Amino acid sequence: MKHIFVFLVLLTFGFVAAQTKTDSITLVPQTQINAAQRLLSGNYASAVTVGAYAEMLYNQPEGDNGELDIQRMVLLFGYRFNDKTQFVTEVELEHVNEVYVEQAFVNYAVGSNVSLRGGLMLVPMGIINEFHEPTTFNGTERPGMDNAVVPTTWREIGIGVAGRFNDISLAYQAYVFNGFKSTEANGEGGLSGFIGGSSGLRGGRQKAIQSTIDSPTLSTKFDYYGIPGLRLGFSTYFGKTQAEDDIENVEGANIGIAMIGLDARYAYDRFTARGQFINASLSDTEAYNNATGRDLGSALRGFYVEGAYNLLSMDREQKLFVFTRYEQYNTHAGTAGSLIRNEAYDRTDVTTGLTYHIAPGVVVKGDYQFRSNASSVSDVKDRLNFGIGVWF
Repeated sequence: MKHIFVFLVLLTFGFVAAQTKTDSITLVPQTQINAAQRLLSGNYASAVTVGAYAEMLYNQPEGDNGELDIQRMVLLFGYRFNDKTQFVTEVELEHVNEVYVEQAFVNYAVGSNVSLRGGLMLVPMGIINEFHEPTTFNGTERPGMDNAVVPTTWREIGIGVAGRFNDISLAYQAYVFNGFKSTEANGEGGLSGFIGGSSGLRGGRQKAIQSTIDSPTLSTKFDYYGIPGLRLGFSTYFGKTQAEDDIENVEGANIGIAMIGLDARYAYDRFTARGQFINASLSDTEAYNNATGRDLGSALRGFYVEGAYNLLSMDREQKLFVFTRYEQYNTHAGTAGSLIRNEAYDRTDVTTGLTYHIAPGVVVKGDYQFRSNASSVSDVKDRLNFGIGVWF
């Protein structure tokens, strides 16, 4: 199996090295938009805009039964009240039987390049949390670090501003959100915790479901797009977790979070690449773990690099990318107090496969994941994946 992996890696980057043409860029990171941006930027004759994206997946771990799933279907609705004011919402159905509102916000254009926003919005951290429509990324599944370190899809209620300075090729976003919910009273005079373990902060997402707020958080994102084919991102998130009134002053009820992210996307002719690094430093985790019995690390960290090459000619509408992605992520990159690091939380995934864009907005995917961790007693099974995705 290792020989197959080495061969596929060499195949992917061998194609890259052999490419010398200087045609126009196939996928332009500077102008890539997500579903909400598409609704906001469209010049539609009707005030009402409707769209959707969906993912249908098959996962086959080695030695286990496979799983078939309509992982998500998201209905997109936009309404333009006038030239300055728009409303955007996304209604998500997960695994057929779960329903969530993923986004619901008002966008008010103060000027041609600056808007005020308020409502339920995506937290702009890294790439995938904002750009997760199935036609925008390689691989049947999203990167593992965008589940454990950045808890996609991560959205909360807030207000803020978004815009760009075209003269210096800089886009910006800045929002004040409610934070993660870390604890609740357990009914026995103590606390139950929502965050920790292999999933990091994921269990603390409030998702606009009667969200608690006692201390707002600050989220920012800056994107530089001044170099042809390249987009560079810098993200920050600072604040504390939230707790209900009756426990917010209990020792260990809240923790502090300082998260920083760097990301890059590049496209040249048939070649595309992307990478991401995220580090989250958490404070007061020793008191939190003592109060809740959880095993939250004091640092979460992860990165990935990915290269892809379009095997079809540039003049064709269809695209067939062969890709390889290498990622490492650890929800026990640091621990506080007496908590011993769990080596099973230190994970490495290598994903290689094909992404076939059979028409604009329709993609068929297949890949194999080599998965491992640093523990000598905990095994992670490799996995074969296939998927179909649409976005319109």
